[in-house]
Amino acid sequence: MARLSAEEIGDQNVSAFLDMIAHAEGVERFSKQSGYDVLVGGGTFTGYRDHPRKLVWLPKYRIHSTAAGRYQFLWRTWNSLRNRLKLPDFGPASQDQAAIELLRENGALPDIQKGWISSAIRKSRKTWASLPEAGYGQRELPLETLLAVYQKAGGQIS
Repeated sequence: MARLSAEEIGDQNVSAFLDMIAHAEGVERFSKQSGYDVLVGGGTFTGYRDHPRKLVWLPKYRIHSTAAGRYQFLWRTWNSLRNRLKLPDFGPASQDQAAIELLRENGALPDIQKGWISSAIRKSRKTWASLPEAGYGQRELPLETLLAVYQKAGGQIS
């Protein structure tokens, strides 16, 4: 569950969409902290002072990645978001705020607020490799699975 409440986020649909992204990224099964402390590949890190910046080799995909946290931010993406949003740390609330900013930037946020979730997922697929048709050659979850997770988290579909 997102650390920021639906009230703090301002919209239950956005909160549910964040939960759906975390599910798609596969982080929650590795963590007792809702995935906020997960490195790509399933390892964890301690301390939220800053993005861990750990380069991890993923042999299955033959790539290195610095993805970390509930929404699997690459360190260069995190640095940009942290500076623009003036985030104090890599803590759960900061990760939630940064993920919402990515949704705003990719044009999905208004669709999420309206309940147009299939459209929001399409707009977000280049941001998160686990979404359908992302095209990164990594594991992608089916749309039907994501919609079910979103609704289970309290999101409404229009």
